[in-house]
Amino acid sequence: MTASTSLRDYQRTLSARLVNPDAAQSASKLGVLVGSTRWLVDLADTAEVIPAPTLAQVPLTRNWFLGVTSVRGNLYSVVDFRGFTEGIATLPGEHSRLLLLADKYRIFSGLLVDRILGLYRDDQLQSVGGDDASPWADAQVIDERSQPWLHLGVRRLIAHHDFLQVGA
Repeated sequence: MTASTSLRDYQRTLSARLVNPDAAQSASKLGVLVGSTRWLVDLADTAEVIPAPTLAQVPLTRNWFLGVTSVRGNLYSVVDFRGFTEGIATLPGEHSRLLLLADKYRIFSGLLVDRILGLYRDDQLQSVGGDDASPWADAQVIDERSQPWLHLGVRRLIAHHDFLQVGA
């Protein structure tokens, strides 16, 4: 089995997970690239991954708050995750994706990421350190190729004062 899968395979897996929750046991994390940093997000923390949509800009907001977009009739705030975490704007491209956070958080927000890297199982990852690499990381891990990853703590992110204060 390969370490990562395509976006189409991810969407199939996510659909299967909705029908059969036991299917999620095979892959439990989504890998995304943000700048040069690899992040892992629990599938349970994601609602959907879509191509970067057209945005309505909101004046007088921080530069990492890109605006709002409508996804199937629901209004989502859109955060440039690299801009937020590193202070460097993401240059939207053909591989850019909007990762919508799970509805259970009731925040209706999406994170713009550079690229989807695929799905990963817990048994493909090994913990290498604590959560001191970023205020939004729950853990640092490496994969089977010794590539470093940060595990995104979505609860930490959405509760962080800076994330909640989008006004400039």
